[in-house]
Amino acid sequence: MIWLLFLAMAALAVAPLAFALLRPPRLTGRLEADRALYRAQLAELERERESGRMDEAAHRAAVTEVQRRLLASPAAAAAPGAGRGGALLAAMLFLVPALGFGLYLWRGHPEIPAAPYRERAEAAAQDEALLAMLRQRLEAAPQEGEAARQGWILLANAERGRGRTEAAIDAFARALSIRFDGPLAAELAELRIGQGELDAAAALLARALSAEPEAPRLRYLLGLLEARAGRSENARATWRALLDQAPPDAPWRALVERRLQELP
Repeated sequence: MIWLLFLAMAALAVAPLAFALLRPPRLTGRLEADRALYRAQLAELERERESGRMDEAAHRAAVTEVQRRLLASPAAAAAPGAGRGGALLAAMLFLVPALGFGLYLWRGHPEIPAAPYRERAEAAAQDEALLAMLRQRLEAAPQEGEAARQGWILLANAERGRGRTEAAIDAFARALSIRFDGPLAAELAELRIGQGELDAAAALLARALSAEPEAPRLRYLLGLLEARAGRSENARATWRALLDQAPPDAPWRALVERRLQELP
């Protein structure tokens, strides 16, 4: 029944706004000002008639003109519909949550239990323990061979996924120390650029590009490094050369073009 409670709470939350919309509007703004002006004009016309400066026919004509102006006022013309608009908006305040509730019952899965905070905290703690155990075993194992390298890559990706960039950088660096290759160097260089470690990233990219000078990702990261270092012209030249040599359907073309447009 918890969803019924949520629906009732939503209705209570919008009730004050609906009450404010449905209650009779106060005479404020342009309409009130127009009516005050026209009342003053009518009073002035009445004084003119009583003083003899205006005959009866002229007085009736002037009063009719003042009334016509009041009816033709934009504020007066908009006033009758204001209540209907407010009522419609107030109705929508209740219809939209009700529609969302109906769609949830139709397409949702209300029988699925929620994950309490305690369970989520326990799952996070288990993940932390697994990562700590993996790091401990990797540090204790011989730092050579493909098994150790893949273990550090696995740990680096896990740490990056959890937002711990420094730990991910350390794990990627350990994997690269076992065996250097361009794609893994690109992973580490991108993280170092994001952390502002431009010199370390430049050394990684220089070594990787010496072995793979045409690798698109390495060339893109080189342009990103130049842009972050404030060398916009170098970044522009690097990215334009990359686009000139790229196939029209390259999946990363849009990213490079957007980066070019962002350059000062």
